Amino acid sequence: MAIRQATIDMHVHTTASDGIYSPTEMVAMAAQLGLAGVAITDHDTTAGVQEAKVAALRHRIKLLPGIEISTVVSGQDIHVLGYFTNNDDELWQKRLIQLGATRESRNEMLIAKLNELGIVITLQEVIEIAGDSHGSIGRPHFAQILINKGYVNSKQEAFDLYLGEYGKAFVQPLRIHPSDAYQWIKEAGGVSVLAHPGIYHNDLLVEQLLQAGVDGVEVNHSDHTPEQVQYYESLAKRYSLLATAGSDFHGIDEQGTQIHGHLGSVGASMDVYDQIYSLHRSRGSLKSGL
Repeated sequence: MAIRQATIDMHVHTTASDGIYSPTEMVAMAAQLGLAGVAITDHDTTAGVQEAKVAALRHRIKLLPGIEISTVVSGQDIHVLGYFTNNDDELWQKRLIQLGATRESRNEMLIAKLNELGIVITLQEVIEIAGDSHGSIGRPHFAQILINKGYVNSKQEAFDLYLGEYGKAFVQPLRIHPSDAYQWIKEAGGVSVLAHPGIYHNDLLVEQLLQAGVDGVEVNHSDHTPEQVQYYESLAKRYSLLATAGSDFHGIDEQGTQIHGHLGSVGASMDVYDQIYSLHRSRGSLKSGL
């Protein structure tokens, strides 16, 4: 069903990381749904942004170029969304290489841990599963291998038993602090947003992170309850932060599993896009603008 209002889904993943659909396919799907805009926010990479920009021009839809950076604080995985970063900036590119190296280290640790558990997986197998996205391999790729090898029946089971925070094979590499991600994004002319705070189950930590220099908070997310949406909206107002919304759409896998929400099921008005773009412009980085 087409979406009638001017809505932008501000959190979407493609094959540039662990999504099912290519950037071109994702933009086309968003346009077909009637979305006014869509954000490409792949994990620790902007590799899909340029392809998405070309598709957005063809489909006459606004593209919000982005990234989702993996960070850690007190042993807790925290994700930070960055929008409108200047991807031609030399320092930003060096930092993206650093993020990629950390992700590669995590993948090697994960393979070693699975092997210790008697689950034989090689890096080459993961690369083959990831396909064109092998520059930013994520845990969903490992989950698919576990399914293919018959260790689990679904990606959810793979995360519950092995890959998630409480799984047998969970590993935690050294990552940057969320406040570092905020600063990196700002120095690249971008706008930072604390992603899906409701999944951290630690609102005291969330409130601390909202006071550490971030520009916005993802108030509405596929995994947030209505009560959480209301609460995070109140925090956004309290700290004068941008209030964003996104489905965190990854696609529907071969087993028919929907990862997070459907494309366009959660979104914000285009006024939020304009607010983000205005803040980006005020930071003097125009090269990544659309």
